[in-house]
Amino acid sequence: MNYFDPHIHMVSRTTDDYQNMADAGIIGVIEPAFWQGQPRTSVGSFVDYYDMLVGWERFRASQFGIIHYCTMGLNPKESNDIALAEEVMKLLPRYLAKEGVVGVGEIGFDDITPNEERFMAEQIQLAKQLSLPVLVHTPHRDKLTGTERTIAMIKEIGIDENMVLIDHLNEQTLPLVLETECWRGHSIYPNTKMSEPRMVKLLQQYGTEKMVINSAADWGVSDPLKVPKTAQAMRDASFSEQDISLVTFENPINFFAQSGRISVEEVSRPAIDQTQRWLDNSALRGQEPVVETDTTKVDQD
Repeated sequence: MNYFDPHIHMVSRTTDDYQNMADAGIIGVIEPAFWQGQPRTSVGSFVDYYDMLVGWERFRASQFGIIHYCTMGLNPKESNDIALAEEVMKLLPRYLAKEGVVGVGEIGFDDITPNEERFMAEQIQLAKQLSLPVLVHTPHRDKLTGTERTIAMIKEIGIDENMVLIDHLNEQTLPLVLETECWRGHSIYPNTKMSEPRMVKLLQQYGTEKMVINSAADWGVSDPLKVPKTAQAMRDASFSEQDISLVTFENPINFFAQSGRISVEEVSRPAIDQTQRWLDNSALRGQEPVVETDTTKVDQD
């Protein structure tokens, strides 16, 4: 079965992760722009990071048979530096128009400050103006309050709720989102957020409609294989292959398909050609390049 991880931060991962993901059946990812662990101090840092998401990282993924998309946004942690945040907001329309960018995100709350609310609202308005889907991060602390305020803002701004995916949900916050038309995202983690058994229980209780899972793997303790591992947990719990595919492949793609820049039909494993370079750089370090023809690719699949 093919899998799709709609929320993973591959700039923080190694090429070994790409290889292991491909071996596990992951053929596509979406990488949301996010906080890199240390505050950026100039707008030029954001320019370089955004360029990497649509450039080098998209290329690097292709070298291991994975198609890479991204979302662009100003993350909540860095929304509290007002002067810098205002400069970043001027950049976003340009990057939201680029190839491979399928939405606005991840945006939302961290400490639930007025500045975070301001820039979250501005980015939802931008998404509404550009008819792009929105990926919303719910906070690690005081998640219930953050989710309640997120839903209230979505309603106040008037964006179509079907264009919003509210992520990092748990047993406490999922019922709130189920009262809306928003999509329901869950990050499966080794020790926190959501585990495979807990996710299976939520799917058994609430069904698979608009349900999305991801690994949210980044520079912290995380696991880029959590989507196929959750699929196996669903399989062990007697979910049908159709339901597994819906949650781990079709649902996330169909949500972001509202951008007009991605579809279930176009997400397929790209043929690998490791002789290619990006700005004269290779992802290899002396290894023999792997080159697949279309025929070889079909045979291996």
